Amino acid sequence: MRRLYPALALLMLIALAVGGCALKQTTMETTKQPVDNSEVRLMTLEPGHFHAALIQKEMYPGVSPRVNVYAPLGFDLREHLKRIEGFNTRAANPTAWELEIHTDADPLARMLRDRPGNVVVISGRNRGKIDRIRGSVEGGLNVLVDKPWIIRAADFPSLEATFAAASSKKLVAYDIMTERYEITTILQKELIHSPDLFGEMLPGSESDPSVYIESIHHLLKLVAGNPNIRPAWFFDVNQQGEGVADVGTHLVDLIQWMLFPEQAIDYKKDIDVKSGKRWPTVISPEQFKRVTNEPQFPAYLDGSVKDGKLDYFCNGSMTYALRGVHAKLDVIWNYEPPAGGGDTHVAIFKGSKSRVEIRQGKDENWRPELYVVPNQPADKGAILAALQQKVAALQSKYPGIAVAEKGDKLHLTIPDKYRDGHEAHFAEVARRFFSYLRNPDSIPAWEAANMLAKYYTTTKGLELGYK
Repeated sequence: MRRLYPALALLMLIALAVGGCALKQTTMETTKQPVDNSEVRLMTLEPGHFHAALIQKEMYPGVSPRVNVYAPLGFDLREHLKRIEGFNTRAANPTAWELEIHTDADPLARMLRDRPGNVVVISGRNRGKIDRIRGSVEGGLNVLVDKPWIIRAADFPSLEATFAAASSKKLVAYDIMTERYEITTILQKELIHSPDLFGEMLPGSESDPSVYIESIHHLLKLVAGNPNIRPAWFFDVNQQGEGVADVGTHLVDLIQWMLFPEQAIDYKKDIDVKSGKRWPTVISPEQFKRVTNEPQFPAYLDGSVKDGKLDYFCNGSMTYALRGVHAKLDVIWNYEPPAGGGDTHVAIFKGSKSRVEIRQGKDENWRPELYVVPNQPADKGAILAALQQKVAALQSKYPGIAVAEKGDKLHLTIPDKYRDGHEAHFAEVARRFFSYLRNPDSIPAWEAANMLAKYYTTTKGLELGYK
């Protein structure tokens, strides 16, 4: 029989908050258990971001329902357990996770000593994350980790050592790149590799890049009319990282994945980072309290407080060339979205015949839509015919997609059944990871090289922003 051991008052509050979970809290003794490698057994290490919980939004065949959580007592752990409880108690398709909680001042050391599982899930504070990843891999454990793995160039050698260790130990170290599973991105990738409608990818220049991606997020997000509370440390760029090094990892990953599919990128030869820029979103004490529930800025933010307001350097921009193709990305965090709006994504790829664009604004009812824009109006008829032919060829994979003319643009219409949302993509990443875990030889050879290329690009871009 499972039972909840007596603990601190905070732990009892946590237990009350997760009544839908089977819970066990362990004290300081070692509880090492044998690991059955034929079954995936998850361990969650210091869950400080809600993405850690999204991996458990559904159950998976061959994955044990018992998950060991290693974390200090506090806000991050409490919020993680509340989310799992929500999945376990929802009316539709509830999960059945059983959580065994280990509270410790050094969760990594405790986890490596106990070793009740074979996969570590990490999503939380980004400063020092690479130490937790590397320690897990060198300890013989597979890892499934949310971005970013590093937020400063000084940690790049440790990233390289982590992948070297994973390779030598035949372990799977995988990055949670959910944007690869967004339907508009998938179809955009198909179109830019269709010469009849797109032509050749233009090289562009630093001042006129041929790839542009903009990602706008919002600090205040309302759920059922109430703010989604963020931990105060989220506003410390030394812990969370800045925009280019954090969200920018998704954008750089997409550029590599779309331009050069299934090709290994060599960061030493293929990437030339040109420039970087950073700027703050200014936050008042009232705004900070609304989004964190904290009555004032914590002391560790004193260096960023000017005239009573917080300069939160969450915004960033950078330009770089990837095998001669010039790209620019902008990562922007506004305090709150416009009325009726939310986070937005813009992605533009310029070809010799047309541009292929994802736009997500008021005109699109705030959801991403995919367009083809002929470079020359006189070529619209030929490009329309080529696009219709491509869409016909894609019907076997994505039945129901179609083409509609919209002024000077050609709109690729996408049925709602393919728009499963950001949260659903975490389960898709997890399933891909589990398939690699069962057959490590199936991991594409380019994945590790492109991880290094991605983090070289983002951290170099951030570094240039300080110059």
